[in-house]
Amino acid sequence: MFVERYFTMSTTLDARASERARPHPTTAWLLPLLRRLHFYAGILVGPFLVVAAVTGALYVFTPQLERAVYADALTGTVSSQPLTLDRQVETAQRAVGTSESPVNVRPAIDGGTTRVMFADPALEAGESRAVFVDPGTGRVTGDMTVYGTSGALPLRTTIDRLHRDLLLGEPGRLYSELAATWLWVLALSGLVLVVLHRRRVARGRRARVSLVPRPGEANAYRRTRSWHTATGVWLAVGFLFLSASGLTWSAYAGENVSQLRTALSWSTPKVATDLGGGSGGSDGSGASPADEHAEHHHGHHMAAAAPGSFDAVLETARQAGLEAQTVEIKPAASDGAAWTVSENERSWPTQVDSVAVDPHHLRVTDHVRFSEWSLPAKLAQWAVAAHMGLLFGLPNQLVLLALAAAIVVLVVSGYAMWWRRRPTRSAAAQLGPLPPRGALRAAPPWLWPVLALVTVAVGLFLPLLGISLLGFLAVDLALAALARRRTGAAARG
Repeated sequence: MFVERYFTMSTTLDARASERARPHPTTAWLLPLLRRLHFYAGILVGPFLVVAAVTGALYVFTPQLERAVYADALTGTVSSQPLTLDRQVETAQRAVGTSESPVNVRPAIDGGTTRVMFADPALEAGESRAVFVDPGTGRVTGDMTVYGTSGALPLRTTIDRLHRDLLLGEPGRLYSELAATWLWVLALSGLVLVVLHRRRVARGRRARVSLVPRPGEANAYRRTRSWHTATGVWLAVGFLFLSASGLTWSAYAGENVSQLRTALSWSTPKVATDLGGGSGGSDGSGASPADEHAEHHHGHHMAAAAPGSFDAVLETARQAGLEAQTVEIKPAASDGAAWTVSENERSWPTQVDSVAVDPHHLRVTDHVRFSEWSLPAKLAQWAVAAHMGLLFGLPNQLVLLALAAAIVVLVVSGYAMWWRRRPTRSAAAQLGPLPPRGALRAAPPWLWPVLALVTVAVGLFLPLLGISLLGFLAVDLALAALARRRTGAAARG
């Protein structure tokens, strides 16, 4: 009974609001349509956005958290005569109790330790066993399970998975994709709503209030709305960036993005490891050494590598022009393939060049330079690095923290506005009314198929957007049916 009374009241208020309003022909249908879409998305998707924002803000500070939590494993001894890389790898092999070569080695830098990663069939896909070796003393400082080609430590892996799938595995990824899918819709619809509203008000102070918070406003609803609107307008570009870059990691939309990039030749180039040369080949692992999503891939277990000298291969790569401090050395899976050495400096300026080295003849068989990447591939690399807080260091992290906090403020203030619009004279506990229905009936008939085609196209490219939009429509139709039934019962009574 409460639900029926609530939505009957909402329908009555909607009708009265429609009678009072006489807007421009375009805004007559577009403004209420966007209001209703913005409302449903904010109310129903808001909790997912809050979780994604909080866990994402935590993730961008994992480099600092890792250095604090794993200080013993990550801190090495500075020595004028450090052990050779081959000796460090042998030390790690003895610690693991294997004669097999590692699948990835990250040499120590700036007083750190060398990270030697081994394949382990007992671990989950994408995981490897990492042994940390002090290059100054040869002491093993740590032994733990790491994730991805870059060897993300357990704390970062846990926070990353919490942000990506709530530790629920593949089904949990639907939550983060839903949040990223609707974030850009909320940002754009909010901007258009502000523009349309400003066209309907007089010039001067009233036309500027939507862009400036009013903390001194006596009316609680208007005060909250001023903060909600100003925050959304000034940070809309940041929200659009988070949505676009976040979707590239998603399960369904991300696959469509990858196919689009491949079709347009925007993919990240890879070094060829077949010892025949030529860019665009595979390194045998299924991911480019400079793959912008390498830390987040659920890849297959990597195979054991062919024997060779890590020191000699690294020196060959250095002579070929790899100058970044942070590099990764990936031995080949067989004698008939080359090793790869890749730079992994994703800050600005970005250094992610990679080379393929014949370990037997110590010659470079392929070289992929970041300067030669296509512009879309570079933009994708920078976007993902910025999304992870890596591109500009601490300033990048602080900007992401501000965006995450703003998302929480917007969601909470959205719920607060809905609550503060509730009828205060009613004895029953009620929420505020919904935005008016029937917006499309005011639109020109020729526009209906255009809107339908655009909606279907976007829904196919972003499947969760299309499915959830159908869910919103089903909820809306159900609420309308309840309201009509209640109104008919009241009329008969």
